[in-house]
Amino acid sequence: MTRSSLLRYATPNSFIIRQLHIQSLPSFIPNMNPTPPIFEFGKILSSLVKMNQFNTAISFSHQMELNEIQPNIVTLSILINCFCHLGQINFAFSVLGKILKLGYQPNTVTLTTLINGLCLNGQIRKALLFHDEVVIKGFHLNEVSYGTLINGLCKAGETRAALQLLRKIEGLLLVRPDVIMYTTIIDSFCKDKLVIDAYDLYSEMIVKKIYPNVVTFNSLIYGFCIVGQFKEAVGLFNEMILKNNNPDVYTFNILVDGLCKVGEVKKARNVLAVMIKQGVEPNVVTYSSLMDGCFSVKEANKATYVFNTIARRGVALDVQSYSVMINGFCKNKMVDEAVNLFKEMHSKNMVPNTVTYNSLIDGLCKSGRISDAWDFIAEMHDRGQPANIITYSSLLDGLCKNHQVDKAITLLTKIKNQGIQPNIYTYTILVDGLCKNGRLRDAHKVYQDLLNKGYHLDARIYTVMINGLCKEGFLYEALSLLSKMEDNGCTPYGVTYEIIIRALFECDRNDKAVILLREMIARGLL
Repeated sequence: MTRSSLLRYATPNSFIIRQLHIQSLPSFIPNMNPTPPIFEFGKILSSLVKMNQFNTAISFSHQMELNEIQPNIVTLSILINCFCHLGQINFAFSVLGKILKLGYQPNTVTLTTLINGLCLNGQIRKALLFHDEVVIKGFHLNEVSYGTLINGLCKAGETRAALQLLRKIEGLLLVRPDVIMYTTIIDSFCKDKLVIDAYDLYSEMIVKKIYPNVVTFNSLIYGFCIVGQFKEAVGLFNEMILKNNNPDVYTFNILVDGLCKVGEVKKARNVLAVMIKQGVEPNVVTYSSLMDGCFSVKEANKATYVFNTIARRGVALDVQSYSVMINGFCKNKMVDEAVNLFKEMHSKNMVPNTVTYNSLIDGLCKSGRISDAWDFIAEMHDRGQPANIITYSSLLDGLCKNHQVDKAITLLTKIKNQGIQPNIYTYTILVDGLCKNGRLRDAHKVYQDLLNKGYHLDARIYTVMINGLCKEGFLYEALSLLSKMEDNGCTPYGVTYEIIIRALFECDRNDKAVILLREMIARGLL
């Protein structure tokens, strides 16, 4: 083979892939003259896989065999990978059988690919059994294999099982646990809000001289932020710097977002200042979190200032940033400003998503502009973004609050006929609307229907019904419902007690009111 022809096959992303699109597969391989060695075919298959062209790679592999080109362990492993990504696990294992039949020994890559395929397709138990089988048969697995299994367990919500596997790896000296294995489990613990377990594992890493990376710290900082332990999160941030792990944009975004979610907007701004000082450029996610935080503490002007700053700093505004602003304006009863910003999106050829529409429709409904909300629902439909149950729940709420309960009932029937299933939140809106519009009997019918259909009722809908009963003077029934609520495993809110206690005092049933008040205090609800 000449040097030029070798180079031609060594650059599959350009010449070869282009030819695959021009010619049909059956005619392509015979035209490869001279026929390249098998490793060149491996390069072509790898390139197809990198472009997610799994079906094409499978067809190409099939044509190779029809043209009597003998596959090797590499091309067959690639074929296994393709079947795994397509969810065709049985075909992947049939290729393993072929490998054994041809006298090849499955290598670590082949076995890890099958383990990953089982995990990707939610067959984590089969992955563990397969692991046990290959280990018994003396095949070698490496850190990537075990990292894949641990990741699969964590994604399946089996974090404890992942930790047990880590201990097994250590105990049997199968491989040396690495930072990826530890970080995967730490991240899973943090997402489950088990930050103490996560931090213990981090401390264990340090003792064992397995050095944490940026991802490890980001996971821990996120975990402490979502449970409101910002002092610990900032402590980890400082420790991260001391250990020469430079915080990245994700680190800063976690802190900014966490602080903004609990209304600590001033501290979030300080983090932003540190971020810029350290040469880490804030992105649209950073600014969106800060805008959301400003709105949460009723600082709409500051949110607008941040929004206007984004473009000046050369950061491109996206649908998410507009959605945050529109939602913030609506929550702060600045619906006209939200509508203007929505129009600005259209003028910039930005396509609003369902979240954008839902925020605006909710704001319009809460301000009593039901007809405008209907217009936007029609626009959603025209743009191929059909309204969902969140959209219609906002509309139902608006109709009920505007004393249009019959229209709300008609709308609920209509959306059910369209195949949109109302959730418990939707029904709570309707029950509340019926109660507040003097239709307690109808509200009770809806409540009873939900019970009969096996819906899991939450504290909100019980509280709404109890409030409706108290307003109409049905105190015995309200107390009975409070008891049923507890029997059904639903803990009352503080406001649930307040509603009944107030009604009891108004009816001079002071003794019962005091009993409930003491119960409320004992539960820490006052």
